[in-house]
Amino acid sequence: MEKRKLGQGLEVSALSLGAMGYGKSRDIPDRAAMIGVLRGAIDRGMNFFDTAETYGPWTNEIMVGEAFAGVREKVIIATKFGWDIDQKTGEHRGVVNSKPAQIRQSVEGSLKRLGTDYIDLYYQHRVDPEVPMEDVAGVVRDLIQEGKVRFFGLSEAGASSIRRAHAVQPVAALQSEYSLWTREPEDEIIPTLAELGIGMVPFSPLGKGFLTGTISADTKFNDIDMRGRIPRFTPEMRHANQRLVELLRRVGEQHGATPAQVALAWLLAQHPWIVPLFGTRKLERLDENLGALSVKLSADDLRELNGSRKAMPVQGARYPEEHMRRVGL
Repeated sequence: MEKRKLGQGLEVSALSLGAMGYGKSRDIPDRAAMIGVLRGAIDRGMNFFDTAETYGPWTNEIMVGEAFAGVREKVIIATKFGWDIDQKTGEHRGVVNSKPAQIRQSVEGSLKRLGTDYIDLYYQHRVDPEVPMEDVAGVVRDLIQEGKVRFFGLSEAGASSIRRAHAVQPVAALQSEYSLWTREPEDEIIPTLAELGIGMVPFSPLGKGFLTGTISADTKFNDIDMRGRIPRFTPEMRHANQRLVELLRRVGEQHGATPAQVALAWLLAQHPWIVPLFGTRKLERLDENLGALSVKLSADDLRELNGSRKAMPVQGARYPEEHMRRVGL
């Protein structure tokens, strides 16, 4: 599989698989199937996988550790710290916490759950406005020197935080939402990353499923699906945003590609240091997404897709207001 370099020389597969939707309970009925997807991704040449202590909390890291037992040398594991989670009980208190002592406790827990003695890429999950970024970066720098972490990452951080962190400990990657559905990073974040030599790992590259073309204004979300609480996913907004999906479908027809493949191919074409991070629970969808690596968009395709931001701006906020307050600090 094609490889790409993020910042600081971290080389990974050109696409990354996120495990956020797996292993929310030790007893989920499809546990074996989810482990099969993770291992199937390795068989297909992927080596870059994403988890976090807050997914569960903890149960997701446990599942990822189980999936990669015996093949640790074949994978690059990214996990995250930064939420206020009781390190004895697993209680998630719902607020951020990047105090040095919390980071120290978090890394030890993640190492144990993942069954490894080092974490390849350690992200601060959200910026903690109560803790100076220099202090956060300093702790991760120490963890790197101790051999417990290899590379430092940030998630949903603003340009100022990125610069402050990078000055203390060079940042390898920023994980933030970026897609044809969410273009705001182009304004300030991506130029900052290009200047500093930091890679980007865009999550939700398929617009939380909307860009696959399988969601319409009539789609019903169950009570536990967070999309039902996102302004961009109201029936009215889904109807208004369908024209972007139609553009993806039209471009895809010229290449024998699905809308999802075109959306991923567009991201891959933006910069060589962008590695899209997608999630799936099915091997057939994994194979579909990997097919994006073979889609070569023309200059005309890219011009039209790039122009969609002005020609057909996406309607609706990408998160509820309380979530947006944690973004871009």
